[in-house]
This record gives sequence, structure tokens and C-alpha cells, in this order.
Amino acid sequence: MTVKVWRGAGPVGQFETFEVPRQESQTVLDVVSWIQQYADPTLTYRYACRVGMCGSCAMMVNGVPRWTCRTHVGKVAEDGVLTVEPLRNLPVIKDLAADMDPFFDKWVKAEAVHHPSATRHDPMRPVDVDSAARQQANAGIECINCAVCYAACDTVAGNPDYLGPAALQRAWTLYNDEREADPEAVLDAVSGQGGCHNCHSMGSCTQYCPNELNPLAAIAGLKRETTKRVFRRRKDA
Repeated sequence: MTVKVWRGAGPVGQFETFEVPRQESQTVLDVVSWIQQYADPTLTYRYACRVGMCGSCAMMVNGVPRWTCRTHVGKVAEDGVLTVEPLRNLPVIKDLAADMDPFFDKWVKAEAVHHPSATRHDPMRPVDVDSAARQQANAGIECINCAVCYAACDTVAGNPDYLGPAALQRAWTLYNDEREADPEAVLDAVSGQGGCHNCHSMGSCTQYCPNELNPLAAIAGLKRETTKRVFRRRKDA
């Protein structure tokens, strides 16, 4: 099988071609590992668990962001050819390793970090697992920050200030958490420049999420709540 792999540091690089033996039940991560072990030990890439739990092996495979450990070659190779690149919309450290700092920086900008409403010395607050808000909060809680949705997002590609689907989904989770001390701060963060209203609702984030989450629905929820707040403030003015 012919495998074209992106090589280079930063924005400068080119594809290098390798011939890799086909094996039964072979994943794309198996292919990349074979190249590093047997063809070129200088190839740089990132992985950890190999079983679809950590998301660190995400790469572009034939133009689509995927977890390479769960992507079987037989399902994605086109005429016996694989093209493997680092995740789109992120700076490249080297070869297939993308710099995740901008991705997590946008979590902070979206106030997607829990603001505690109690201390460890207070009694544990009961949570109504059947409430509508808790269902909204739980809908995105399985996000593992693999950045597949971020790489799939055309809005991020055209607008570097856009917070992106993962950060906005996390913001929606916290907004709906009854233990969150400052939900208004979340709405402030996501309604500003690069916030939820920049989303064009194309749905690539939901289409390609390996955990079958729905960031588009979370973003729609943020749009709805920020818009309702505008009308409430006008009414109270």
C-alpha cells in the first residue's frame, strides 16, 4: 500500500511516500507506527491508549479528521493509497503532531472551566439527574478533547478567532450545571467576538465526532440563551 505522510516543522513541509505492507485488521495508526519503526525513525506523531479512549492519535486521513487507532485501512484507503496529515486548523509542531495549545486556550476564553459554588468543606450538593438542565449538561460530557471537531470546522478555518465547537460545547455543559456559580460569565464569554453566533451551522463537528456527540446542538443552545438574554435586558431597561 502507498502511504503519503506529511513531513515538516511548522508551516513548511511536504508529503513523503512510503510503501507499507498490508495486514489483516490494520488501522491507520498501525501504518504510521510501522513507518516509524521500520522505515523512518524520525517520523513524529502522537498516540497513547490505542483503544479510542484518549483521542491523542487524531490526524487527517484522506482529508478527514479521524482517530487513527480506530480507523481501519480497508475502510478509508482510496485505490490502495492513504494520505495522512496533522489535524487541520492547528499549528504543526513536527510531521503529524499538531500543537494543541490554541485549542485549549479557547476553552479558557469560552469560560469553559467550572466556577465552583461551594468549597470542599461544604456538604455535597445533590444533583437531580432527571432534570432538563442536567440532561443538557450530560449530553456533551463524554468529550475527550481530541480536537476532531475543531479540525473539521470550516468556520475555524476561515475565522481564527472562533472559539470552536469543543469549547462551546463545554461552555454549554457548564451553563446547564446547577453547581456552576457564574453561568452569566459563560454567556458573556460565548456571546462576544469569536463566540457562538459565528457558527454557520454546517454541522461538520457533529458529523465527524468519534464519540457521536452533538456540538451543533450545544452551540444552538448557547445562541438561544444569549439571544433570550438580550431581549430580557431590553425589557428591563
